[in-house]
Amino acid sequence: MMNPEVHMNLKTAVELGRWPDGRKLSPEQLEYCLQAIIAYEQEFLPEQQRVGYIDRTGLKKTECDDADSNSGSNPDPNKVMPLNVTKH
Repeated sequence: MMNPEVHMNLKTAVELGRWPDGRKLSPEQLEYCLQAIIAYEQEFLPEQQRVGYIDRTGLKKTECDDADSNSGSNPDPNKVMPLNVTKH
């Protein structure tokens, strides 16, 4: 069972790449810590407070946005959309 203090300690360890005693996190430890942080936040924190949250209010809508976020319409799931390829 994780509590808020453990959650914050894990987040700090991931941010710094080190445990509080100075030892470096192994790649496996980093992966497990990230999984634990994400699971805890999914269960106990609102979306706006989770790691990786992007506030999209006021942002210009693009073709990459979710179809269901476009002005409340229900798009046809069988509609074929063109694919645009951009070369740099």
